[in-house]
Amino acid sequence: MAHNAPLQDKLVTVLGGSGFVGNYVAQGLLSRGARVRIASRHPEKGWSLKPLANLGQLQFARCDITNERSLRAAVSGSDAVVNMVGSFSGDLMKLMGHAAGDAAETAREAGATALVHISAIGADPASASVYGRANALGEELVGKAFPNATIIRPSALFGKDDNFVNMFAQLIKFFPVLPVFGADSTLQPAYVDDVAEAIAIALSDPASHGGKTYELGGPEVMTMMELNRRIAAAQGRKRSFIAVPDAVSALTAALPGTPINNDQWSLLKQGNTVSGDHPGFKRLGIEPKPLGLFLEKWMVRYRKHGRFTGRHAAAG
Repeated sequence: MAHNAPLQDKLVTVLGGSGFVGNYVAQGLLSRGARVRIASRHPEKGWSLKPLANLGQLQFARCDITNERSLRAAVSGSDAVVNMVGSFSGDLMKLMGHAAGDAAETAREAGATALVHISAIGADPASASVYGRANALGEELVGKAFPNATIIRPSALFGKDDNFVNMFAQLIKFFPVLPVFGADSTLQPAYVDDVAEAIAIALSDPASHGGKTYELGGPEVMTMMELNRRIAAAQGRKRSFIAVPDAVSALTAALPGTPINNDQWSLLKQGNTVSGDHPGFKRLGIEPKPLGLFLEKWMVRYRKHGRFTGRHAAAG
Protein backbone atom coordinates (compact mmCIF):
# COMPACT_ATOMS: atom_id res chain seq x y z
CA MET A 1 0.00 0.00 0.00
CA ALA A 2 1.30 3.43 -0.92
CA HIS A 3 0.74 5.01 2.48
CA ASN A 4 3.04 2.39 4.07
CA ALA A 5 6.12 3.62 2.24
CA PRO A 6 7.19 6.63 4.38
CA LEU A 7 7.56 4.57 7.58
CA GLN A 8 8.66 1.26 6.02
CA ASP A 9 11.62 -0.11 8.07
CA LYS A 10 11.98 3.20 9.96
CA LEU A 11 12.68 2.87 13.68
CA VAL A 12 9.97 4.64 15.68
CA THR A 13 10.41 4.85 19.45
CA VAL A 14 7.17 5.26 21.40
CA LEU A 15 7.89 6.72 24.83
CA GLY A 16 5.22 5.65 27.31
CA GLY A 17 3.96 3.23 24.69
CA SER A 18 2.93 0.27 26.86
CA GLY A 19 -0.44 1.72 27.90
CA PHE A 20 -3.92 1.82 26.41
CA VAL A 21 -3.22 4.45 23.71
CA GLY A 22 0.32 3.22 23.02
CA ASN A 23 -1.06 -0.17 22.11
CA TYR A 24 -3.14 1.33 19.29
CA VAL A 25 -0.32 3.62 18.15
CA ALA A 26 2.06 0.66 17.95
CA GLN A 27 -0.47 -1.36 15.91
CA GLY A 28 -0.85 1.52 13.45
CA LEU A 29 2.91 1.84 13.05
CA LEU A 30 3.48 -1.90 12.70
CA SER A 31 0.85 -2.08 9.95
CA ARG A 32 2.80 0.61 8.08
CA GLY A 33 5.95 -1.49 8.17
CA ALA A 34 7.78 0.55 10.81
CA ARG A 35 10.12 -1.02 13.33
CA VAL A 36 8.66 -0.09 16.72
CA ARG A 37 10.46 0.29 20.04
CA ILE A 38 8.13 0.48 23.03
CA ALA A 39 9.97 2.40 25.74
CA SER A 40 8.34 2.72 29.16
CA ARG A 41 8.85 2.04 32.84
CA HIS A 42 6.82 -1.17 32.45
CA PRO A 43 7.40 -2.38 28.87
CA GLU A 44 6.06 -5.84 29.74
CA LYS A 45 2.55 -4.31 29.72
CA GLY A 46 2.91 -4.06 25.94
CA TRP A 47 3.84 -7.70 25.34
CA SER A 48 0.37 -8.43 23.96
CA LEU A 49 1.59 -6.67 20.79
CA LYS A 50 4.14 -9.40 20.03
CA PRO A 51 1.88 -11.56 17.81
CA LEU A 52 1.12 -8.53 15.62
CA ALA A 53 4.74 -7.92 14.66
CA ASN A 54 6.98 -9.63 12.16
CA LEU A 55 10.30 -11.02 13.31
CA GLY A 56 12.57 -8.16 14.35
CA GLN A 57 9.86 -5.54 13.97
CA LEU A 58 9.10 -4.95 17.65
CA GLN A 59 11.45 -4.16 20.51
CA PHE A 60 10.88 -3.32 24.19
CA ALA A 61 13.03 -1.02 26.31
CA ARG A 62 12.75 -0.11 29.98
CA CYS A 63 12.86 3.66 30.18
CA ASP A 64 12.26 6.40 32.73
CA ILE A 65 11.77 9.62 30.77
CA THR A 66 13.02 11.66 33.74
CA ASN A 67 16.38 9.84 33.69
CA GLU A 68 18.75 11.27 31.06
CA ARG A 69 20.81 8.11 30.56
CA SER A 70 17.72 5.91 30.31
CA LEU A 71 16.10 8.32 27.84
CA ARG A 72 19.20 8.55 25.65
CA ALA A 73 19.45 4.76 25.41
CA ALA A 74 15.75 4.42 24.50
CA VAL A 75 15.86 7.03 21.74
CA SER A 76 19.22 6.01 20.28
CA GLY A 77 19.09 5.31 16.53
CA SER A 78 15.45 6.41 16.15
CA ASP A 79 14.19 7.82 12.86
CA ALA A 80 11.09 9.14 14.65
CA VAL A 81 9.86 9.48 18.22
CA VAL A 82 6.40 9.65 19.80
CA ASN A 83 6.15 10.96 23.36
CA MET A 84 2.99 9.71 25.05
CA VAL A 85 4.10 9.99 28.67
CA GLY A 86 1.38 11.49 30.86
CA SER A 87 -0.14 11.12 34.30
CA PHE A 88 -2.60 12.66 36.74
CA SER A 89 -0.36 12.02 39.74
CA GLY A 90 3.20 12.72 40.80
CA ASP A 91 5.32 15.72 39.77
CA LEU A 92 3.44 16.66 36.60
CA MET A 93 5.56 19.73 35.80
CA LYS A 94 8.64 17.50 35.80
CA LEU A 95 7.08 14.54 33.98
CA MET A 96 4.97 16.26 31.31
CA GLY A 97 6.79 19.59 31.26
CA HIS A 98 10.58 19.45 31.69
CA ALA A 99 10.98 15.76 30.78
CA ALA A 100 8.98 16.32 27.57
CA GLY A 101 11.47 19.03 26.58
CA ASP A 102 14.39 16.70 27.42
CA ALA A 103 12.83 13.96 25.29
CA ALA A 104 12.50 16.33 22.33
CA GLU A 105 16.11 17.47 22.69
CA THR A 106 17.32 13.88 22.97
CA ALA A 107 15.32 12.91 19.87
CA ARG A 108 16.88 15.77 17.89
CA GLU A 109 20.40 14.84 19.06
CA ALA A 110 19.72 11.20 18.11
CA GLY A 111 19.02 12.33 14.54
CA ALA A 112 15.26 11.74 14.52
CA THR A 113 13.55 13.57 11.66
CA ALA A 114 10.01 13.44 13.06
CA LEU A 115 8.58 13.88 16.55
CA VAL A 116 4.97 13.70 17.69
CA HIS A 117 4.29 14.99 21.19
CA ILE A 118 0.99 14.04 22.82
CA SER A 119 -0.42 16.86 24.92
CA ALA A 120 -4.10 17.42 25.80
CA ILE A 121 -7.00 19.72 25.11
CA GLY A 122 -6.87 22.35 27.84
CA ALA A 123 -3.08 22.78 27.74
CA ASP A 124 -2.73 26.36 28.93
CA PRO A 125 -0.06 28.12 31.05
CA ALA A 126 -2.91 29.91 32.87
CA SER A 127 -4.94 26.73 33.49
CA ALA A 128 -6.51 26.22 36.92
CA SER A 129 -5.16 22.65 36.83
CA VAL A 130 -1.53 21.59 37.22
CA TYR A 131 -2.21 19.08 34.43
CA GLY A 132 -3.15 21.88 32.01
CA ARG A 133 -0.12 23.99 33.00
CA ALA A 134 2.26 21.00 32.77
CA ASN A 135 1.03 20.16 29.26
CA ALA A 136 1.49 23.80 28.22
CA LEU A 137 5.06 23.80 29.54
CA GLY A 138 5.74 20.53 27.72
CA GLU A 139 4.46 21.99 24.43
CA GLU A 140 6.62 25.09 24.86
CA LEU A 141 9.81 23.16 25.66
CA VAL A 142 9.21 20.59 22.90
CA GLY A 143 8.72 23.42 20.39
CA LYS A 144 12.03 25.02 21.40
CA ALA A 145 14.01 21.78 21.35
CA PHE A 146 12.46 20.29 18.18
CA PRO A 147 10.79 23.09 16.16
CA ASN A 148 9.44 20.63 13.58
CA ALA A 149 7.59 18.57 16.20
CA THR A 150 3.87 17.92 15.76
CA ILE A 151 1.82 18.60 18.87
CA ILE A 152 -1.36 16.55 19.22
CA ARG A 153 -4.01 17.51 21.76
CA PRO A 154 -6.62 14.75 21.98
CA SER A 155 -9.92 15.01 23.81
CA ALA A 156 -11.01 12.20 26.18
CA LEU A 157 -10.30 8.93 24.38
CA PHE A 158 -12.60 5.95 24.11
CA GLY A 159 -11.92 2.42 22.94
CA LYS A 160 -13.18 -1.08 23.63
CA ASP A 161 -10.66 -1.58 26.44
CA ASP A 162 -10.48 2.02 27.74
CA ASN A 163 -10.75 2.99 31.42
CA PHE A 164 -13.06 5.89 30.58
CA VAL A 165 -16.36 4.57 29.15
CA ASN A 166 -15.74 1.22 30.88
CA MET A 167 -15.34 2.90 34.27
CA PHE A 168 -18.81 4.47 33.97
CA ALA A 169 -20.20 1.25 32.48
CA GLN A 170 -19.03 -0.75 35.50
CA LEU A 171 -20.65 1.67 37.96
CA ILE A 172 -23.89 1.80 35.96
CA LYS A 173 -24.03 -2.00 35.93
CA PHE A 174 -24.00 -2.24 39.71
CA PHE A 175 -25.67 0.89 41.12
CA PRO A 176 -29.31 1.94 40.55
CA VAL A 177 -28.63 5.55 41.60
CA LEU A 178 -25.44 7.35 40.60
CA PRO A 179 -23.98 10.80 41.25
CA VAL A 180 -22.62 12.69 38.21
CA PHE A 181 -19.80 15.16 38.78
CA GLY A 182 -19.74 18.12 36.38
CA ALA A 183 -23.05 16.95 34.87
CA ASP A 184 -23.21 19.91 32.46
CA SER A 185 -19.54 19.79 31.47
CA THR A 186 -19.11 19.07 27.78
CA LEU A 187 -16.75 16.59 26.19
CA GLN A 188 -16.00 15.55 22.63
CA PRO A 189 -14.69 11.99 22.97
CA ALA A 190 -12.34 10.77 20.25
CA TYR A 191 -11.91 7.16 19.12
CA VAL A 192 -8.46 5.93 20.12
CA ASP A 193 -7.91 4.27 16.71
CA ASP A 194 -8.50 7.62 14.96
CA VAL A 195 -5.94 9.34 17.19
CA ALA A 196 -3.43 6.53 16.54
CA GLU A 197 -4.01 7.04 12.81
CA ALA A 198 -3.41 10.79 13.21
CA ILE A 199 -0.08 10.12 14.94
CA ALA A 200 1.05 7.76 12.15
CA ILE A 201 0.06 10.30 9.47
CA ALA A 202 1.97 13.09 11.25
CA LEU A 203 5.07 10.89 11.52
CA SER A 204 4.79 9.85 7.86
CA ASP A 205 4.86 13.43 6.60
CA PRO A 206 6.72 15.81 8.93
CA ALA A 207 7.12 18.27 6.04
CA SER A 208 3.35 18.82 6.05
CA HIS A 209 2.54 18.35 9.73
CA GLY A 210 5.72 19.35 11.57
CA GLY A 211 5.58 22.53 13.63
CA LYS A 212 1.76 22.35 13.83
CA THR A 213 -0.64 21.77 16.70
CA TYR A 214 -3.72 19.60 16.13
CA GLU A 215 -6.73 19.41 18.44
CA LEU A 216 -8.50 16.09 18.01
CA GLY A 217 -12.08 15.80 19.18
CA GLY A 218 -14.70 13.34 17.96
CA PRO A 219 -17.79 14.27 15.91
CA GLU A 220 -20.15 14.19 18.93
CA VAL A 221 -20.26 16.79 21.71
CA MET A 222 -22.09 15.64 24.84
CA THR A 223 -22.39 16.47 28.52
CA MET A 224 -21.25 14.13 31.29
CA MET A 225 -24.91 13.53 32.12
CA GLU A 226 -25.69 12.58 28.51
CA LEU A 227 -22.72 10.19 28.42
CA ASN A 228 -23.95 8.37 31.53
CA ARG A 229 -27.50 8.14 30.19
CA ARG A 230 -26.32 6.78 26.84
CA ILE A 231 -24.22 4.10 28.53
CA ALA A 232 -27.17 3.06 30.70
CA ALA A 233 -29.45 2.90 27.64
CA ALA A 234 -26.92 0.77 25.75
CA GLN A 235 -26.85 -1.62 28.73
CA GLY A 236 -30.64 -1.74 28.79
CA ARG A 237 -30.68 -0.52 32.39
CA LYS A 238 -32.98 2.01 34.02
CA ARG A 239 -30.83 4.22 36.22
CA SER A 240 -31.29 7.43 38.20
CA PHE A 241 -28.53 9.99 37.79
CA ILE A 242 -28.14 12.86 40.23
CA ALA A 243 -26.20 15.95 39.18
CA VAL A 244 -23.78 16.75 42.00
CA PRO A 245 -23.78 20.52 42.73
CA ASP A 246 -20.46 22.20 41.92
CA ALA A 247 -19.86 23.20 45.55
CA VAL A 248 -20.21 19.57 46.67
CA SER A 249 -18.00 18.37 43.79
CA ALA A 250 -15.30 20.88 44.72
CA LEU A 251 -15.45 19.81 48.36
CA THR A 252 -15.27 16.12 47.40
CA ALA A 253 -12.27 16.79 45.13
CA ALA A 254 -10.43 18.48 48.00
CA LEU A 255 -10.71 15.39 50.22
CA PRO A 256 -8.19 12.51 50.10
CA GLY A 257 -9.22 9.10 48.78
CA THR A 258 -12.21 10.33 46.75
CA PRO A 259 -12.87 9.33 43.11
CA ILE A 260 -11.89 12.78 41.81
CA ASN A 261 -9.02 15.11 42.79
CA ASN A 262 -8.75 18.90 42.57
CA ASP A 263 -6.92 18.79 39.28
CA GLN A 264 -9.41 16.45 37.64
CA TRP A 265 -12.29 18.57 38.91
CA SER A 266 -10.72 21.73 37.39
CA LEU A 267 -10.32 19.94 34.06
CA LEU A 268 -13.86 18.58 34.17
CA LYS A 269 -15.30 22.03 34.87
CA GLN A 270 -13.55 23.65 31.90
CA GLY A 271 -14.88 20.95 29.55
CA ASN A 272 -13.02 18.89 27.00
CA THR A 273 -13.97 20.17 23.55
CA VAL A 274 -11.77 21.53 20.75
CA SER A 275 -11.21 25.28 20.78
CA GLY A 276 -11.39 25.76 17.01
CA ASP A 277 -8.06 27.62 17.13
CA HIS A 278 -6.15 24.69 15.66
CA PRO A 279 -6.69 22.22 12.81
CA GLY A 280 -8.20 18.84 13.63
CA PHE A 281 -8.89 15.42 12.14
CA LYS A 282 -10.10 16.87 8.84
CA ARG A 283 -6.71 18.46 8.08
CA LEU A 284 -5.13 15.03 8.59
CA GLY A 285 -7.60 13.43 6.18
CA ILE A 286 -9.41 11.47 8.89
CA GLU A 287 -13.19 11.13 9.26
CA PRO A 288 -13.48 10.62 13.06
CA LYS A 289 -15.87 7.92 14.28
CA PRO A 290 -18.55 8.70 16.88
CA LEU A 291 -18.96 6.83 20.16
CA GLY A 292 -22.47 5.92 19.02
CA LEU A 293 -21.01 3.66 16.35
CA PHE A 294 -19.62 1.27 18.99
CA LEU A 295 -21.53 1.77 22.23
CA GLU A 296 -24.32 -0.79 21.69
CA LYS A 297 -21.84 -3.52 20.80
CA TRP A 298 -19.40 -2.73 23.60
CA MET A 299 -22.11 -2.65 26.27
CA VAL A 300 -23.35 -6.18 25.53
CA ARG A 301 -21.05 -7.65 28.20
CA TYR A 302 -22.51 -5.28 30.82
CA ARG A 303 -26.12 -6.26 30.14
CA LYS A 304 -28.13 -8.35 32.58
CA HIS A 305 -27.56 -11.62 30.74
CA GLY A 306 -24.42 -10.54 28.92
CA ARG A 307 -24.08 -11.99 25.43
CA PHE A 308 -27.24 -14.06 25.97
CA THR A 309 -29.48 -10.98 26.12
CA GLY A 310 -32.21 -11.22 23.52
CA ARG A 311 -31.97 -8.74 20.67
CA HIS A 312 -34.89 -6.73 22.01
CA ALA A 313 -34.43 -7.42 25.71
CA ALA A 314 -32.00 -4.55 26.13
CA ALA A 315 -34.40 -1.90 24.87
CA GLY A 316 -35.98 -1.21 28.29
